[in-house]
Amino acid sequence: MVATAAASAFFPLVSPSSAKPSMVLGGGGLDNLDTHGIKPRSSSGGLQVKANAQVAPKINGTKVGLTTPLESARDEDAVATPSGPSKRTFINQLPDWSMLLAAITTIFLAAEKQWTNLDWKPRRPDMLVDFDPFGLGRIVQDGLIFKQNFAIRSYEIGADRSASIETLMNHLQETALNHVRGAGLLGDGFGSTPEMSRRDLIWVVTRMQVLVDRYPSWGDIVEVDTWVSASGKNGMRRDWLVRNSQTGETLTRATSVWVMMNKRTRRLSKMPEEVRGEIEPYFIEHAAILDEDSRKLPKLDDSTADYIRRGLTPRWNDLDVNQHVNNVKYIGWILESAPSSILESHELYGMTLEYRRECGRDSVLQSLTAVSGDCTGGSPVAGVECNHLLRLDDGAEIVRGRTEWRPKRTNFGSVGQIPAENA
Repeated sequence: MVATAAASAFFPLVSPSSAKPSMVLGGGGLDNLDTHGIKPRSSSGGLQVKANAQVAPKINGTKVGLTTPLESARDEDAVATPSGPSKRTFINQLPDWSMLLAAITTIFLAAEKQWTNLDWKPRRPDMLVDFDPFGLGRIVQDGLIFKQNFAIRSYEIGADRSASIETLMNHLQETALNHVRGAGLLGDGFGSTPEMSRRDLIWVVTRMQVLVDRYPSWGDIVEVDTWVSASGKNGMRRDWLVRNSQTGETLTRATSVWVMMNKRTRRLSKMPEEVRGEIEPYFIEHAAILDEDSRKLPKLDDSTADYIRRGLTPRWNDLDVNQHVNNVKYIGWILESAPSSILESHELYGMTLEYRRECGRDSVLQSLTAVSGDCTGGSPVAGVECNHLLRLDDGAEIVRGRTEWRPKRTNFGSVGQIPAENA
């Protein structure tokens, strides 16, 4: 229909009985056209256009005119006769618009068929993936819990083909910051509220405890829930729950305590009432870890440590926007002094850290580890516990820690079980 209307607008149909049908835009007739189909400029200024002439084919040596079914139906004189070609008219020199319209219609019908054949039916529940494609997360439960999904990438897994502890810690940190942003409380600092930014205050973590039930693998989609609550008069507690988004299996639980520090003086600060008023509406009393590890973390030295790694220095990329080393980086430094025999046969499932001092770009650190129960000389299915200390070269403590290890599931059917053939 569109093609036909367009053709009619530019090439009006002329009756075959006309002696000299005109196709001049602005006046004139066919006799005035030159060999190129364009009439020289006349006094009226009209532009004359002629359709490309088609050479009449021959049938049994006789030339015949080119006609269309439409012309035949309107005027039988337009059809070629055995005695000679039909009268030359404008209409029998046009392309066959009916065939062009039929081709366009066929294309549209085929496209419509393909569109209607698309499978718009909902997939089975086991085929659906609850994944946040933009990584922004969402606030649920009356604005008290923040939920975000992450896909485990190939570059986030380790030698045992599962996500590393640093990957999990980065997910925890990311959800904490996005929670503040999603609640509309993000100021200029790294997770600081607007009132904190006006007072040059930032958050620093003082204690962290993580329990890993199972590490996700490459391609898994993990769902991280996080929320906050009060911790004393001047602190804030943040908890996390990490689950497999498809099965709902609990993977990791974590809790932490945060306090405020002045960004300029680098000293701890009390929580101003204005800041408390910003964050208190989001507090919820709910613990991710019911039995927290409240045991005192011992201080190690050269005489009590079994392994010492010296000369650790931060790189520029290890600093965050507050110009101190990101707390996730400390975990990698702590494990630098862990014996390779433990790393190869066991996996980390429990970790408790106490952050005592910040670390800057020019710091040089030492990592100390003391092992409780040597897995190399004892049973390979026994658990291992390690105490850690990260300190500066002058002896100032940065982080104290404790890690708990269990035999890797890839080596044995389940945690703490000896294979049947060895029982």
